[in-house]
Amino acid sequence: MTIDKAPLANGQTPLGKRGSSPSVSSWIPGVFLGAFLAVILLGAVLWLSTGIGVLHLMGILRGGHTQFNVDQPTVVHQIQQLQRLETVNYTMDKIISGEHANAYLPKFLAGDRLLLVVHGEVVGGINLANLKSSDVLIQGQKVSIHLPAAEVLSTRIDNARTRVYSRDTGLFSTPDPNLESEVREEAERELQQAAVQDGILKIAANNAQSTISGMLKGLGFREVDIY
Repeated sequence: MTIDKAPLANGQTPLGKRGSSPSVSSWIPGVFLGAFLAVILLGAVLWLSTGIGVLHLMGILRGGHTQFNVDQPTVVHQIQQLQRLETVNYTMDKIISGEHANAYLPKFLAGDRLLLVVHGEVVGGINLANLKSSDVLIQGQKVSIHLPAAEVLSTRIDNARTRVYSRDTGLFSTPDPNLESEVREEAERELQQAAVQDGILKIAANNAQSTISGMLKGLGFREVDIY
């Protein structure tokens, strides 16, 4: 048996081939355009917040290095924005004593003595608001910074962990309400002195240099000299 295949009439299309399917390549340019616009937007945000430009961002995405310029005012502004850069916390427990004595009577009759167990914290760092434009020198991709000296930024007694250990008051005297305040002031002074003797200023300076060096390298500088 033979089957004759009749020719298709003019204008007819074989089944399965009617119409045309959309091409996959038609939406690819839109994807690339969207990605490009996203990179541009991200670069603009980074430029406003950290000074990193679009060209630098593109260089990072390509795995290469793109040369760009960050001027001195930008660097000074970025560092000054850190304000009081706290880089080290020093905590200490110490027993501080204070007393008021009578010039004519013995202590057991007219004295007032207080022992205070103190828990305190000393914070060291650098006040970068004092950085001047003359402290920053830029030569190509090298930057030199002269930082202000490290200092004790604050000394604080933790009242929740500080308590009166003992208090001895003479038979003919009453507790002086100002004695505890005076002992607390002395405690702050001794805590700060102990922190300085233990090298808090040197540690604060070293930590500040590491922090600022990392920030400047993030801006694209290859060589950072801080002193």
